[in-house]
Parts: sequence; C-alpha cells; structure tokens
Amino acid sequence: MARWRWIGGLLLAASSLWAQTPTLAERLGYNRRDKLLIINADDAGLIHAENLATLDALRRGLVCSSTLMVPCPWFPEIASAATADPKLDFGVHLVVNSEWSTMRWGPVLGRTAVPSLVDTQGYLLGSVREVHARAKPAEVEAECRAQIQKALDTGVDVSHLDMHMHTLALDARLFEVYVKLAREFDLPARFLPTREELYGAQLARFKQEGILTPDRLYLGAVQPGETVADVWRRVLRGLKPGVSELYIHVSLDDPELRALTGDDPMRTGWRDRVEEYRLFVTDPELRRLLEIQGIKLIHWRDLRDLQRRERRGK
Repeated sequence: MARWRWIGGLLLAASSLWAQTPTLAERLGYNRRDKLLIINADDAGLIHAENLATLDALRRGLVCSSTLMVPCPWFPEIASAATADPKLDFGVHLVVNSEWSTMRWGPVLGRTAVPSLVDTQGYLLGSVREVHARAKPAEVEAECRAQIQKALDTGVDVSHLDMHMHTLALDARLFEVYVKLAREFDLPARFLPTREELYGAQLARFKQEGILTPDRLYLGAVQPGETVADVWRRVLRGLKPGVSELYIHVSLDDPELRALTGDDPMRTGWRDRVEEYRLFVTDPELRRLLEIQGIKLIHWRDLRDLQRRERRGK
C-alpha cells in the first residue's frame, strides 16, 4: 500500500509540474487550451504559377506563411515580392534535391563548390536516397547556409526553416546540419521525425539548442476514399490545443505546372496543388470550419520572435 501511495504521489507531482510549465501557446501569449495553427505553403519560387498562387493565398487566403526554394528558377520574383511587402511571412525551404525530370536546378554555390551534391550535369541529385549515399555533410551545410544567406541578402525577413523532400530529417548526419543552421541564424524550424527511432533524440536536440517548433505537424496523409478537401476538413475537425502546423502546396492551373509534375496523381502533383489553392483561398466551408472549431491562425514569425526574445533573456 505504501508503494502505491508513493507512486501516486509521484504522478500527482508530475501532473502539478506539467500544469505549472508554460506551454508554447502560453509563451506566445495565448491560453493553453487555444488551438493555434500555422498554414504554410511550401515551394514558393518553383514556377511563376506557384508564386502567383502563394502571394494570393498569403494576402487574401488562409495561408499564414510560405517557404522559398532559393535555387529554383522563379526565386528572384518571389523574393522581390517578399521584400516589397514585409508583412508577408517567408522562411527558407532548404533544397538539396532536384527531383523533377522536366525541370532541374543546381546548387547556389555552383557545382564545383559542392561536388558531392550534384550529378554529372551539375544539377542537384534527384532522389533522397542519392543524397544520403553521396552527399558530404560539410557540403550540405555550406550549400544550405548559402541558400539562407542569399534570401537574407535579397532583403527577405526570413522567419523559419524547413526542408524539401524531408531530406535533412531522414539522415542523422544531415539533421545535425539542420539543427546547426537553425541555431546559427536563430530561426525556428519544422520538426519532421519521419523515422520513429530518431524522434526522441531529435526533439531533444531542438530543445537543447533552443529551437522552437510547433507542437505537432499535419502532413495531409490521404486515407482511402478521401479527396484533398476531405483530408484537410478531417484534420481541422481533429485539431488539438496547442500550436500546430499544416503544410500545403498551392498553384494556379497552368501548362507549365502540368508539364512539371506530369499526370501521376502524387500527393504534390498538379491536381492537389490547384485544389489546395482553391480550398485555402476561396472555399467558404473551410473558413467556417476554422471559426466553428475556434482555430486561431498565427505565423512562423511569431515563433521566431518568441525564440529570439527568450534567447536574449537567458
């Protein structure tokens, strides 16, 4: 009996400690029961149609933030728009892959500076597997740092980091590069534990370095029989208290987009990008659902500013 009283006392103490520890929502100035959501549009800078949709989604839609693909052909256009309108929230989508067959891009630093990251034509490697097999972490670090610096040098008020194709999350060596750069530039970062065995250790590294990340991330995984609209309505109905991020891809319907992604009905193909643009910009039902669920939209910049305030306070 004494043993059970002792265990019960420990559980009560742990519960009391949890109740006293400020949540991320509370540190941001909200209530711990509030549902806070960042809707992020990835892949800005990929093509012109994606840039137009991204800017529209940020200005009159539900999209809160976006991330820039610095090595891609249309980066100058979206960077110019971001600089001209500093209210818009842009991070950097760290790119070490060039996966499409019909349009390729090379590293910001050039092929000779990072030879382990490029193929025989000088383009970034096409698959995640190739990067993990061939890329030297020091060259990944140099290229990713150059991408962040290039965005800053154009005048973009960079709000956060995330990664293209999850490449940096899937390899322990490259994850350390990701952590190092988030700490160096003092930016919050998307946490994507795509390998279950790395979850605890990687999250602990974020906390150790003072890198803020949402409490949870929604990828938009499609269940059998669901449409894209079904997926996001289900996610929003089930959103939990705290800070969440969901990431999408938005684009206008355009011949270049169709040629780029082809007819393969992949999660990030042209049909889904066009539909996510419609949903998160013009769909009235989705807006009503946010209101019914009491969901409050915030920005990655809110996390960045909190992270920097807390770091200065230490």
